[in-house]
Amino acid sequence: MTIRFIASSRLPMPWATFTMHGFEDDETGKDHVVLTLGDVADGDPVLARVHSECLTGDALFSMRCDCGYQLQVALKRIAEEGRGALLYLRQEGRGIGLMNKIRAYHLQDGGADTVEANEALGFEADMRRYDICIPMLEKLGISRLRLMTNNPRKVLSLQQAGIEISERVPLTTGLNAHNEQYLSTKVGKLGHMMALDEFEAASDVDRERT
Repeated sequence: MTIRFIASSRLPMPWATFTMHGFEDDETGKDHVVLTLGDVADGDPVLARVHSECLTGDALFSMRCDCGYQLQVALKRIAEEGRGALLYLRQEGRGIGLMNKIRAYHLQDGGADTVEANEALGFEADMRRYDICIPMLEKLGISRLRLMTNNPRKVLSLQQAGIEISERVPLTTGLNAHNEQYLSTKVGKLGHMMALDEFEAASDVDRERT
């Protein structure tokens, strides 16, 4: 596995001006980015989110999942703290790709849950890799995370790769009528550490931007 650093630039966002670091995976040809704010290489645990690409949720405002809501809340929290990192990994649809994700959505429209749909298409429930984070974190001098996630597999994978997770910070936002079953499946079949009665409800109209 070869993850190459490409370049860094400023990225003004609604919450703060982040630094965007670009990386390329020579094995897959995919590009990944890390957004950082403040001094993340001082040795202290870094508030961080490892976020897999979700075009439908992140860019098209889908309410079928909680991905876009989690992305925005994570960026806001980092901005409020004045320091942190968000790793944006090109692993659409839990690693099955956009077209297969649309096929999975079609099956979900017919009654399958998110795990059943992926498996019906011949995939594992979750095919994402987190070891690709390690070269990026090393390049940025980050070795300890306060990780914003509900996913125990993500925590374990990063720990096994040598990253210290000093704290798991829950992300419970984005619940709505369109994704309640999806979130229930995350709890019941994927073991995510969350309870729906702890979730902040999403707006049925739009997301708060600022």
